[in-house]
Amino acid sequence: MVNPPILTALTTRFSYGLIFAFGRLRDFFCRILDAAKSSNLKGYAPICCGYEDFYWRRVHLRMQDCFDRPVASAPDAWLDLVERNSNDCNKTLQHSAETSRCLNLGSYNYLGFAAADEYCTPRVIESLKNYSASTCSARVDGGTTKLHTELEELVARFVGKPAAIVFGMGYVTNSAIIPALIGKGGLIVSDSLNHNSIVNGSRFSGATIKVFKHNNPAHLEHVLREQIAGGQHHTHKPWKKIIVIMEGIYSMEGEMCNLPGIMDVCKKYKAFTYLDEAHSIGAIGKTGRGVCELMGVDPADVDIMMGTFTKSFGSCGGYIAASKEIIHHLKHACPAHIYATSISPPAAQQVISAMKVILGEDGSNRGAKKLARIRENGNFFRLELKKMGFEVLGDNGSPVMPIMLYNPAKMPAFSRECLRKNVAVCTIAYPATPLLLARARICISASHSREDLIKGLEVISKVGDLVGVKYCPVEEKKTTSVKKLKKFQ
Repeated sequence: MVNPPILTALTTRFSYGLIFAFGRLRDFFCRILDAAKSSNLKGYAPICCGYEDFYWRRVHLRMQDCFDRPVASAPDAWLDLVERNSNDCNKTLQHSAETSRCLNLGSYNYLGFAAADEYCTPRVIESLKNYSASTCSARVDGGTTKLHTELEELVARFVGKPAAIVFGMGYVTNSAIIPALIGKGGLIVSDSLNHNSIVNGSRFSGATIKVFKHNNPAHLEHVLREQIAGGQHHTHKPWKKIIVIMEGIYSMEGEMCNLPGIMDVCKKYKAFTYLDEAHSIGAIGKTGRGVCELMGVDPADVDIMMGTFTKSFGSCGGYIAASKEIIHHLKHACPAHIYATSISPPAAQQVISAMKVILGEDGSNRGAKKLARIRENGNFFRLELKKMGFEVLGDNGSPVMPIMLYNPAKMPAFSRECLRKNVAVCTIAYPATPLLLARARICISASHSREDLIKGLEVISKVGDLVGVKYCPVEEKKTTSVKKLKKFQ
């Protein structure tokens, strides 16, 4: 639970209040001045309207240079950012021919596979020569190669499930799979901080959706008891099926799922479980097998395990691992498998190669070293940020660490000042987070050296002092972080 200081909460609300008031006032006068132009609509309603459009025009537009920054290199520990400028108060951004070499603290390159790798890269290049960049077909037509079959078998073995199915996009893996698993008459019980892909997939399914408090098994049990006792709305018939959905690591909080507690509740009430490991698979656990391995939960107890290849494996796409019966059903019922173009063969080869490195099947111990490095780097960086007085969310062991900024003016200031000092960070704002809870999300990689991390900490500390986002008492945070680090280690 995020609890900003009272003064910070008040000033943040006041800032948004001013933006809202003056923005509405400007819109009022613009409508009067442009009354003649509006008649050109000839009865059509405006396509863009509402509070989202207002936020885009009056808030996001002023800081859009902090988002969508074009990259001119691989997302390694350091990357090249294309410089941009604007001559019309940020309404449009022009790309220049210049680039800036920046420390990369924003990409999901957790294990460092996104850049050239001595084992992966040659095999990816060879697969490009053999299979081309795309299959140009769906899996059920001409889009299945030997690489796709090998990848599905390897994923199933890696996560500890009988079978798996892979897709070309991680977001679609959730949004297309959930409707294929449950429909009208079913109940989805979803964590309140689940990813947008889960939210949309649940909505598309037509099932009834109930939300439980984030990472709270007690509230989950309360919701399940209430819904099982009441049954379906109007008819009060028993639910056809109940699925509880949670994530391994929550991408906007950096917090790990309380998987053992949630699994105990689901077993008690015979509810199916769906675990999204997009940010945890490959990044945590002794051998990189995710939150189940880290917390001692048998993968056989989790009914459906979802993950993506876009983070730890340096590729694209996603997977579902489950029983053979469920995977067989999805291959005949999921539109992302039947209609969408299959994952690119070079992308599939990248995942196969990276996974073999993690497993040690490349004949080296580089995978184990990468896993040790990501844990060491993440814990070191998080502890140092807390010592400096930043409000940092998440758990030790997580490579995702959000720094709370709150104020709408401090968010672009923090991003721009870091960029001026050649450190690239991602600032996260509405609608990805609640309006009043803006943050900068730091993602640590195994490819970062200790010198890289120290450089990043020095810059972030200076910018934090300049912008005024060190909200926590330093000594208190220092003690807490040391205890957590020792406990994790």
